[in-house]
Order: sequence, then C-alpha cells, then structure tokens
Amino acid sequence: MSFVIWSRRSVSSQRVRFVEARTARTIAVIGLIALLIAALALGIAIGTTFARSHLGEEQAFVSRRSYEIEQLGRIDADIGALVPRVAALSAQVGELRDFDNRLKAAPGAGTAAGVHDVPPLPDSEGAASALDGAGGPELPPRLCNAERAPDGTPSQRLKNAQKVIGCLSDTLSQLQGQAIAHYTAYMAFPGRDPAPGSHFGSPYGNRIDPFTGHVSFHPGLDLVAPSGTPILASAGGRVVQAGERNGYGNAVDIRHGNGTVTRYGHASRILVTEGQYVMPGDEIAEVGSTGRSTGPHLHFEVIVGGAQLNPKPYLMLFRQKPNAQG
Repeated sequence: MSFVIWSRRSVSSQRVRFVEARTARTIAVIGLIALLIAALALGIAIGTTFARSHLGEEQAFVSRRSYEIEQLGRIDADIGALVPRVAALSAQVGELRDFDNRLKAAPGAGTAAGVHDVPPLPDSEGAASALDGAGGPELPPRLCNAERAPDGTPSQRLKNAQKVIGCLSDTLSQLQGQAIAHYTAYMAFPGRDPAPGSHFGSPYGNRIDPFTGHVSFHPGLDLVAPSGTPILASAGGRVVQAGERNGYGNAVDIRHGNGTVTRYGHASRILVTEGQYVMPGDEIAEVGSTGRSTGPHLHFEVIVGGAQLNPKPYLMLFRQKPNAQG
C-alpha cells in the first residue's frame, strides 16, 4: 500500500511522489517524539522560570528573616545592658533614701550644722556647677513609648523598639548623672564603723584624764579593740596626714570634702600614704597603743570646719537598722 503525497511543485507538472507506509509511520513517530521533546522543553522552561521566581521570593524571605533575627539579637543585648544599670541605680537610690530617713530622724535634724549633733549631708564638690545655666518650662516627663506604633511590619516594630530602648538609655543616663552627685556626697559622709567588732570606750567630751587625773577635754571617741584589728576608712576621701602626731601616736587624717576630716589615732601600723585616695571600708591602719594611750584602742575623731564634733551620732546613723517604711 502506498500513499500519494503532492510535491512542492505545481500540480500542473503532474509529478507525484510515492511513500511507503513504514516510512510514513517512522515520520509520524519522529514527529510525535519531536512534539514531546518540544513540550518537555517548554515545560522545563516554564518550570525553571517559576522556580527562579519562587527561589527569589524564598531568598528574599530568608534574608528578611535573618535581618529581623539580627535586630532582635541587638535589642536583646541592649536590654541586657540596661538591666544592670537600672539595678545599680535602684540600689543607689534605695541606699540614699534610707540614709536620708536616718538623717531626718537624727537629733538636731534640720538645724544648723555644728550646733546640734549631726550636720546635714555635705554636697559633693562641683555638683552645683553641673546645673549652671539650666532652666526652661516645667513639663511632665514624656514616656519613652509615647510615639510607639502598635501596628506595622515586623521591621517597623523593630525600629520602634530600638527607639524606645534608646530613649530609656538616654533617660537612665540623665538619672545616673543626677544620682552620682548625691551618692558621691553620701560616700564621703563619715560614720561607717572604722573598727568593726570594737566597743565604745572613753566618750567624747570632758573626762578625767587617765594620766593626770584632772578634768580634760577628749575630742574624739575611743573604740576598744585588740591590737592589730583592721582600721577602716569611715568615708571616702584623700589621705592628708599619715604618720606620727603629737599625742595621737601613729595617726591618719582623711579629708572628705567641704571641710570634713576624720582622724584615726594610736595605730600600731599605718597602711596608707599621704595623697592616697581611699573608699569607705578600705583598710588604712591597724589598732595599737602608740602615743598617749593606756592600751590598744582606736581614737576616732570627726572634724567639720576645724571643729572636733562628737563622732557617736555619726556612727549611730550607720548602725541603725533600715526604716521598714522608708
């Protein structure tokens, strides 16, 4: 059996071409395979295009998610840095508030310094200058989240959170700057126990002199303790005298600012030098019986404006238990 296929030339030439059935089937199969290949190629092309588009979206999503995770990490780190600052400020303010309550409850509170038992808390040097030229209208504080947008994309919410944290950090810095001046004055206020474990001996004021038997003025308070007991700085300041002093034996004087000085006499050994800065509780010497002394003890003085005041009210301020309601 044969099929007649017209040639490409005109019909008028009457030339025909005969093709066998097997050849026709081969051509059909080849044509079908070609169609399948073309369809497959088209499908692959379409799939590749879709995959690239989908992959691009996925990469964009992964990139955006990585950015958000990175920003969350930074926010978490910023919050973590704020926590100890807030805790330290809270502790300082609590300590200052408790001490202020003790000052208010002390004898002679609110009266002129040097006339009654306890003078007011001295200002730290230069604290007033920090406020020079300050002024403006008095307005209530603005909350750091006042401009926070409750809605928005994750990126927008992250940016808002960063702004809030920045506002909190700036506000905290302002509060710390204000608190540090008061806390510095508090650290320079004498009264912390200079000889823990000791007990009161000869008091401040007129007494019978142990050497002469006559009435004499005792300008400090004796704290009786064994020889070698550590003597601690009652407040922060600078050592202005460290060595032998007439009548005091080995003595240390510490200046705390605003004309306040503490003196520690009869030491067996001195551990600081003149010009050295010390913090409250630093060991400066050891209890002894040097100078005009009948036995091991610490002679402790508080000197304000050149006048020797009774140290006991100062010590009692720090020995009181915190006010439960303060």
